[in-house]
Amino acid sequence: MKDFSIEPNKIYQADVNLFLSYLGNNSVDLAIADPPYNLKRGSWDSFKNENEYFSFTFNWIDNLIPKLKENSSLYIFNTTYNSAIICNYLRNSQLTFRNWITWYKKDGFSFTTKKYVNAQETILFYTKGNNYIFNYDDIRIEYTSKERIEHARKKGIIKNGKRWYPNPKGKLCIDVWEFSSYRHNNKVNGKVVKSEHPTPKPEKLIERLILASSNENSTVLDLFSGTGTTSFLANKLGRKFIGCELNREYCLLIEEKGINVGTL
Repeated sequence: MKDFSIEPNKIYQADVNLFLSYLGNNSVDLAIADPPYNLKRGSWDSFKNENEYFSFTFNWIDNLIPKLKENSSLYIFNTTYNSAIICNYLRNSQLTFRNWITWYKKDGFSFTTKKYVNAQETILFYTKGNNYIFNYDDIRIEYTSKERIEHARKKGIIKNGKRWYPNPKGKLCIDVWEFSSYRHNNKVNGKVVKSEHPTPKPEKLIERLILASSNENSTVLDLFSGTGTTSFLANKLGRKFIGCELNREYCLLIEEKGINVGTL
């Protein structure tokens, strides 16, 4: 291997495993991975069979784990089926399972008469250690029972013999998240248009992950960067970032966001 060091605040056009081979061990505070799902969305998302797909998946995960600092966090996006297999694979790893987050995509109409309509993706939340960052106060969400909460703001509610008042920032974040898909958040004249990348994630969703599991100046790893949303938001929120994306077309879109793209 040539003498080379990964620079912060840059995304590299590279294969994920080659990139990880250059990345230093114990260098990442938070990793967010949005890998191929094997749904045939493009050549990068197509594998010969399931065995080849999971061999690829387990390989990059194994290569990633040493790069995570003690008490770091990892989020992995995938389908529910793939996530179940990944969870099983990670049972005896150095990582500790924290949450199976269900993202309800609110993605408009779809049609199937052979099974329930799919309206979700999974985000697996793991940590490496028990003293990890979790800024629960920064990701509170709106209370659902608005009338009851408004009453409680004025007079409180008796709970376990004590008077409880709602937190002005909202309630603690639950593990079912409602974010409209990127394509529905970016309509033009009320119509859905084709996005630059087939599987972009909503900025508000990625922002929640970064706010919850990192602090300012933390290093965020953006694996399978796509168009660089995670890196862009990490920088915006005062974090350092590093990432990789193999597709040159997407790297050009990353550069349009003002992010430096390097090569190995």
